[in-house]
Amino acid sequence: MPQLLILPGSLRQGSLALALAHAAGRMAQAQGATVRLFDLRALNLPVYDGDIEFGTGIPESTGQLIDAIVEAEAVLIVTPEYNGFPTPLVINAFDWISRTKTGPQRPAGLDATNGKPVGLLSASPGPLGGLRSMNFLRAYLQMAFQMVVSPRQYALSRADQAFDDQGEIKDAKAKAAVEGTIQSLLKLAAALKA
Repeated sequence: MPQLLILPGSLRQGSLALALAHAAGRMAQAQGATVRLFDLRALNLPVYDGDIEFGTGIPESTGQLIDAIVEAEAVLIVTPEYNGFPTPLVINAFDWISRTKTGPQRPAGLDATNGKPVGLLSASPGPLGGLRSMNFLRAYLQMAFQMVVSPRQYALSRADQAFDDQGEIKDAKAKAAVEGTIQSLLKLAAALKA
């Protein structure tokens, strides 16, 4: 069973991205994946600042995310869009792991992400569904982290109307697009592992 790490870009109550992350997790399990939904907020990372890094050091909790990335065969980031970009929660977490060095218990953050397959989903009440945030993330993860971004991605538009009472995606085409995005990511992970 492939191990899939899901990183929701928002964890607030009623978050559309979190609802999509949960729905995607169930779909991935149905496709045979073992899923871990990771709470980035629980890391309690301060906003990245070089004075913090060189004064008190890199927060130890950064290692939890690196460990989760190492253990996973693929990563799925599910984010809303804030002013055309992914959430600061996602960017800040990746900014911190980019600063880590190899230690006795784990590789450096950039070594953990190098060559790791990653998929992208977004959710927004707007008509673009967060597409601009995914385009930024695609370039950011490829260039700065050398991650292998799955070519298939999906932006769930009108996400405030997309889920039923059980948290499932109501529209059959949207549901199939999310399933296809996950399937593409899992196939990519299998191909890179072979």
